[in-house]
Amino acid sequence: MDFLLGAEDDNGRSRRQKGNGSKRGRGSRRRRRRNRGGFLAPLLALIVLLGIVGGGGYYGYLWLSDTLVPGDYTGSGTGEVAIEIKQGQSATDVAEDLEAKGVVKDARAFINAITNSGKSASLVPGHYTMAKQMSAAEAVKRLDSGNRQYLEVTLKEGLRLSDTITQLAEKTKVPAKQLQAAAKKPAGLGLPSYAKNRLEGYAFPATYQFPPNADAGQVLTTMVDRYKESADKLGLEAGAKDLGYKPNEIVIIASIIQAEAGRQEDMAKIARVIYNRLELTPPMNLRMDSTVMYGLGKYRTHASYAETGDKSNKYNTYAYAGLPPGPISNPGDHAIEAALNPAKGPWLFFLAPDPKSNVTKFATTEAEFGKLMAEYKANGG
Repeated sequence: MDFLLGAEDDNGRSRRQKGNGSKRGRGSRRRRRRNRGGFLAPLLALIVLLGIVGGGGYYGYLWLSDTLVPGDYTGSGTGEVAIEIKQGQSATDVAEDLEAKGVVKDARAFINAITNSGKSASLVPGHYTMAKQMSAAEAVKRLDSGNRQYLEVTLKEGLRLSDTITQLAEKTKVPAKQLQAAAKKPAGLGLPSYAKNRLEGYAFPATYQFPPNADAGQVLTTMVDRYKESADKLGLEAGAKDLGYKPNEIVIIASIIQAEAGRQEDMAKIARVIYNRLELTPPMNLRMDSTVMYGLGKYRTHASYAETGDKSNKYNTYAYAGLPPGPISNPGDHAIEAALNPAKGPWLFFLAPDPKSNVTKFATTEAEFGKLMAEYKANGG
């Protein structure tokens, strides 16, 4: 509600005015003063900036240009600079590294160039060869051209560790002696506890892209990590428990399957033969030639009578009951999966009677197995 205030002018004459009106008048004047101040602030900043440019002349212009426009080189640069883009690095992280190593003149120029190209989210981790003093646009182009530097190695399933090391030494820059030394100190390779500090069986077969400066420990650790990734995916530890075996025993069984199978489709049945022999009452010796050959450091398909009777060979599953002391090869996904998911069946024997086809046949009795042996011999086995 408005109310009237009595007041006198300078001549003492009484005058009446609305109280709220007077308040609004004062508020309006304050707002007008504030509005003038809000307009003057950026105006004064601009005047100061122009004063710097104008007062400094040419040098002021350079200061302003450098502040607003990042410097950049021209051309494709010279020499070579090794750059690594790590997993999880942002375009800003890469830009700062490029500036620090003299590849680009200003990280901001690289950020501008990669943003304009739409490639900021597609930087691929890896090792790259760049040049000194490249234009930002050329640096983006080089990183996007598949210019990654790495050593690609493909290791097939079923290789023994000794052969794995030989192939790694041939296809990487890491000497075999360094790989062998690292393999003899497995504690630092990240092996699962159930591996019992044995690398055999856990140097996973796959295609790898190693950085050019990788050392022996990094190479072998990468392979162990790949094994653990596969074991987790297949549920190895839980699956072993369900079958009533330890995780390392599953790896041993998988390594035998990998060595014995000629085809992937026979693996689950070979797994069943192994379990059936182990679980008979009383148990039946595995009698696997592949384990005998591993213990002897040989590669023949069949062991001789003298070799199967050699009790000095702890991997001789003709002479010793149960599983051998450790894996005899480095199994892949399919062999591990077969060990975890054996086929259902009563088989106790298997043989590939035609060496040319690698097709494995299965038998339940000694008599059935005898027929397979006759077929094998007829085919020149």
